Amino acid sequence: MRSNRWFTPWVLVIPALTWLLVFNLWPSINTVILSFTNAKPLGGGTFVGLKNFETLLHDEQLRWALLNSVIYMVVCLPFLTVLPLLLAVLVEKKLPGMTFFRTAFYTPVVASAVVVALIWQWILDDRGLVNGLAEKLGVISGPLPFLSDQWLLLLSAISLTIWKGLGYYMIIYLAALGNVGRELHEAAAVDGAGPLRRFLHVTIPGVRGTMILISILISVSALRVFSELFILSGGKGGPGGRDNSVVMLIQQYSQGFEGNLGYASALSIVLFFVTVVPMLVLARLNRRGAEA
Repeated sequence: MRSNRWFTPWVLVIPALTWLLVFNLWPSINTVILSFTNAKPLGGGTFVGLKNFETLLHDEQLRWALLNSVIYMVVCLPFLTVLPLLLAVLVEKKLPGMTFFRTAFYTPVVASAVVVALIWQWILDDRGLVNGLAEKLGVISGPLPFLSDQWLLLLSAISLTIWKGLGYYMIIYLAALGNVGRELHEAAAVDGAGPLRRFLHVTIPGVRGTMILISILISVSALRVFSELFILSGGKGGPGGRDNSVVMLIQQYSQGFEGNLGYASALSIVLFFVTVVPMLVLARLNRRGAEA
């Protein structure tokens, strides 16, 4: 006679549920609690109410970090949404050598972000490959301060992010292009549509949902950027700390025995809402497009 093992599903779910509660839900709740205190890494701290959030309003470093994050997102979003799609369309064709190009474009993705950033730091240094080659060719008379100028450093980090992300989003587009019916392209070709019109009126509508997904991923990643800016700036956040990201500020305020975990937690909550806004906007646009 078969017994009614009502607890069997719970036995299977409990490990994943425990992981979720311990490593996701509780840290999130604890961050909110700490944001109302002046807690230190070694413990202690007292309730300070909204003092940490009031300090945020007058923090010049936070204003620069938010500006950098928004610039990062605004620049990365169009490049990493459009360029990977164009690459995917090119490497999707079954031509000799396309496997090599797929591998070449995807190689930066599997490389460690830290290693790639260190290589770029060496290339963009005052005595690095770019400045050395440009001086040899007579293009510049002195080295360009890629790593010491506020805006050139930010541009260098953005370029690194775009270069490293091309292959990743290209693979996502390749999967989406496989779901675009060949008969649609054939019908458009019969009607006299050229490659450009087929791309605009068949390919793009066919991968519209994927484009929205990629836009959300890019927006969140750009607003949470850390490795690129941290390594290229030598961990200092550029001249005067004006190339910090919000994540870098959280790391700076929370490190060391005298770190301010309460203020870092308040910064984390700000970062959460900053990343949620573009996600909601893009999701809303996707919903409107689907209803149209």
